Amino acid sequence: MRVVVKCTSLALLLWCLHAASLAQDVNLTGRIFVGGKAPSPNSTVLWLAPVDPPAADPAPPMHAVLRQKNKSFQPHLLVVTKGSTVDFPNDDPWFHNVFSLFDGKRFDLGLYEAGTTRTVRFDRVGVSYIFCNIHPEMSAVVMVLSSNYFAVPDKEGSYAIAGVPPGRYKLRVWSENVEPSALQSLTRDIQVSEDAHALGAIRVPAPPLTTVAHKNKYGQDYEPPSPTSPGYGQQP
Repeated sequence: MRVVVKCTSLALLLWCLHAASLAQDVNLTGRIFVGGKAPSPNSTVLWLAPVDPPAADPAPPMHAVLRQKNKSFQPHLLVVTKGSTVDFPNDDPWFHNVFSLFDGKRFDLGLYEAGTTRTVRFDRVGVSYIFCNIHPEMSAVVMVLSSNYFAVPDKEGSYAIAGVPPGRYKLRVWSENVEPSALQSLTRDIQVSEDAHALGAIRVPAPPLTTVAHKNKYGQDYEPPSPTSPGYGQQP
């Protein structure tokens, strides 16, 4: 419902303009399904890219954390805006070696011990697959976007993107292990307005049943764990 307020002073006029600008922003909601069911936790993200970008500042950079705990990355999927910095604290009682040598940000943090942190600035839009050179079971994804209108669905597949200005956008979806061509087919133009705020159901094809094991940072198979390895032995 649209409310009209008559402003009779400069201060009130400024307040009305501020309130009107807030009223224009829209909260988008919907559900997403991968292979006919809710996606696995922290495996899927959807976002909006403006088709006609207004004269405004780009999405501000963020400061995020991707922890190494219990020989896993937490969270598995981290979404940040371009230019964001991400801390990689080692919260395990052994060494880790975080690296990414694929399509997104390429880096190698080297071997570092428990209780220390390394930081990476993600200055390139795209998907960065993150691994540990010591523990093959560890993997994560850092998705870098030029838009701050994004959402990671919950365990039921529901999502909400808050504070979206009305206008035309391209809706894009990424889901882990799903073929790029299938994801591209989900891209579509949408119009956001006070009367168009529900995106309905988005259905993503199921990923392949099998995936190829990743290599270490040298492009080789991982060696079997050894009790004498600095990554597996308990640090004093």
